[in-house]
Amino acid sequence: QVQLVESGGGLVQAGGSLRLSCAASGSAIDRYNMGWFRQAPGKEREFVSAIRWSDSLATYADSVKGRFTISRDNGKNTLYLQMNDLKPEDTARYYCVAGFLWLQGEMNSARSWGQGTQVTVSS
Repeated sequence: QVQLVESGGGLVQAGGSLRLSCAASGSAIDRYNMGWFRQAPGKEREFVSAIRWSDSLATYADSVKGRFTISRDNGKNTLYLQMNDLKPEDTARYYCVAGFLWLQGEMNSARSWGQGTQVTVSS
């Protein structure tokens, strides 16, 4: 089972950028579908983005499409989320996940979850 550790969160002004990283250990990630969720206080967990292991096909929530970019570096065993033009509504704790089928809803059942990194966007 792969262990995941997120980093790169912080406080940023609206319109700013952050790059989240998710460092994996315990197993190579090159055969894992991976992705990002986020959860704001008092709100449901929300899908952000996912990337398929076989061809790096990426999907995004409509709320982040065009602003966020997911990528992976299998050589560094790391997943990234580049977040541009951040908005106050992007404020949440962001979680990295790995190991799920590339089917609707399956990311909720991912085998590995990180502890999350906090992103706060001020207006």
